[in-house]
Amino acid sequence: MNERAKLVTNAIGRPVPTVVNGQEQAPYKGVAQTDPTGHKQAPPVRSCKDYPPSGDKRVGSLQEALERCGLRDGMVISNHHHLRNGDRVALEALQTAGKMGVRDLMWFPSASFPCQEPVIDLMEAGVVHHIEGSMNGPLGDYCSQGRMQGMGVLRSHGGRWQAIQDGEVEIDIAVIAAPSADAFGNCNGSHGPTACGSLGFGLADSIYADRVIVVTDNLVDFPCIPWQIQGNNVDFVVEVDSIGDPSKIVSGTTVITRSPDRQRIAELVARFVRDSGIMRLGFSFQAGAGGIALAFVTYLSRMMRQAGVKASFVRGGSTKYLVEMLQEGLTGYILDGQTFDLDAVHSIATDPRHVPTSPFTSYNFHGKGNFASMVDVAVLGATEVDVNFNANVNTHSDGRLLHGIGGWQNCLAAGCTILAVPSFRDRIPVIVDEVTTVTGPGQLIDVVATERGIAVNPARQDLLEALKGSDLPLRPIEEIKAEVERFCGGKPKKAQVTDKPVAVIKWVDGTLIDTVFQVAQ
Repeated sequence: MNERAKLVTNAIGRPVPTVVNGQEQAPYKGVAQTDPTGHKQAPPVRSCKDYPPSGDKRVGSLQEALERCGLRDGMVISNHHHLRNGDRVALEALQTAGKMGVRDLMWFPSASFPCQEPVIDLMEAGVVHHIEGSMNGPLGDYCSQGRMQGMGVLRSHGGRWQAIQDGEVEIDIAVIAAPSADAFGNCNGSHGPTACGSLGFGLADSIYADRVIVVTDNLVDFPCIPWQIQGNNVDFVVEVDSIGDPSKIVSGTTVITRSPDRQRIAELVARFVRDSGIMRLGFSFQAGAGGIALAFVTYLSRMMRQAGVKASFVRGGSTKYLVEMLQEGLTGYILDGQTFDLDAVHSIATDPRHVPTSPFTSYNFHGKGNFASMVDVAVLGATEVDVNFNANVNTHSDGRLLHGIGGWQNCLAAGCTILAVPSFRDRIPVIVDEVTTVTGPGQLIDVVATERGIAVNPARQDLLEALKGSDLPLRPIEEIKAEVERFCGGKPKKAQVTDKPVAVIKWVDGTLIDTVFQVAQ
């Protein structure tokens, strides 16, 4: 069962445990208040004499590969999530471990999806002890009920790289699903029948894990070009019929919102970027693949076209709308962390200006800089925001853990962070007195844009000064909150939770920013 570690209060007043899954933890001390020490983690040194001189590292099955990697009880198995809800490899690896009689594994995915719901059965059977990784949907709900043996640990994409690099998590066996690979282990995600774009989320695993297995359904002649994962870091290659369902790998249904309210939010955000002076020659931005973000990109593209402005680069998960900007010359590059639709998959495979990136280059806080702080404006979402601009992307207002962090925390390093959110969902206000869970501190959130107006963090007087004379509906966040509460019939009910911690939220530096507690049954 989950341990009842002592709770301490961190720098933003949230209770966090001192020990999680047997490891001592440090509480969040504030933005940029914790300095790393020591040296980077390193895998064991291997010798070429232990691998075939021919370079052919193929073995007959995933079970054989796991056996030759020395899989045993209590190990850490990792996977990446570029195949998203179409992935077949992560679940197959864990189920194979179960058939081998292995128990108490820690699963360390870069994210999980509903297709991995059967991992619940493996946890019930004792094969998987706990998950350290974003838990979406069923797995998050399972954790919220306090049924997982250990505590869940949620990290951002950059935080995951930091944890691997710094030795917080030592991966025993990484299992990497590759849409194209050669027998030596070089592989990429940009080519093949199940192409998913970049494999950047699996790069840290390939570099730092003790053992690395590549699983592919498209074996090509050496060399597999481009190699996003290098075969020199790979122990075994397994060829299978299919690594995933192509219809679910890409977000082919990603569409611009049709909601008039959400369209208004997207237009207001684009106007804010333009009127504040952020939209200028050579600027950069990041936007996700949600309906509001996609609509924002179309509005911003129109304004850029009218003003004759070109972006130097755009960041984030790529979609056909960013690809259209690239092809039209509205941006010089797409720096792609994750590829969300078929147009973007084709683009990353054929256009050298569409560049696959990893969390090391994009997000890792314990590096010599990263791309996130070079972005002029990031447009993000949230489940809740409070009057102090703290934001929650992990839990719903009922306290249930239903979402991961992704790159959200890392994007807060942008020059201007805008949360584009509806003022309410299902008659539940989004702006609250205090968020259920703090995923990111208000100190780093500059703007909250809703269909009822735009709230600028009072700490950003420079933005307010730049917008003097603008006809944008700028309003205090407290005023928007009060209006929405009147419309929705009052404040939302506080989450009913017990005093039992079931998961923790890590900040980008590895400290604990908040705790998720078991929901009351």
